[in-house]
Amino acid sequence: MRPITPILVKLQLGLLPITLMNDMTKSALDKAEHRDIALGGKGVRPRDAATLILLDRSGGSIKILMGRRHSRHAFMPGKFVFPGGRTDRADAAIAVADDLHPLELAKLTSGRVTARRARSIALSALRETYEEAGLLIGRKGAFSVKSEDWRGFADHGVQPSLGSLRLVARAITPPGCVRRFDTRFFAADREDVTIILPDGGPTDELEEIVWLPLDEAKRADIPTITKMVLESLEERLSSDPDLAPGGPVPFYRLVGQRFVRDIL
Repeated sequence: MRPITPILVKLQLGLLPITLMNDMTKSALDKAEHRDIALGGKGVRPRDAATLILLDRSGGSIKILMGRRHSRHAFMPGKFVFPGGRTDRADAAIAVADDLHPLELAKLTSGRVTARRARSIALSALRETYEEAGLLIGRKGAFSVKSEDWRGFADHGVQPSLGSLRLVARAITPPGCVRRFDTRFFAADREDVTIILPDGGPTDELEEIVWLPLDEAKRADIPTITKMVLESLEERLSSDPDLAPGGPVPFYRLVGQRFVRDIL
């Protein structure tokens, strides 16, 4: 049996510093993630996805909204994650009360991403947060929609709003997984939530939805990439507590056989 290297042990325990991530090979990444993501072996094109990191700043320390994924899921079963999921085609047609900040839109439209696609990605973060956690972000006002996935916003008189969202990370699932996503991680404050549904959202994607102190969230049973994102967010908050628009965005992905972290 091959000996386990100290770097691999630290990675599996979630202790590997961000600064060492650029030295990781695809093999080491696969070993670190083998409990997080089911491997499939087929070439799967990553799909747009978004997730929302809600920050509760009301106490002495920042708390993060997280929920546990059901064990039956093929993608990250049993892990604590942020609310989120893939972007749907209907998201592109949703009207908003407040658009993305221009600097945030510029971050999202790098490469071949159009403004329409960028808005749909951001909107999917709001929709998934409603569906999984029962939290509606927007402004009170009349809102009509054809998509059933957005019916909850119309029923509760909330116009979706993107103005408060801040892009804080991007990550692409490595090749070989049964599910691959090009995920954008957004952050917003708890005070941006207009309505909290007492019975949660209409889906059962997440269970055990809780607000965890940031330090505790990093020690929870979370995927490796989630820990990386939380560490990056903590680093940014230390110098930019208000998360000013257009701030640095770490981008995690494989380039060739190496895992890299670039800044957008």
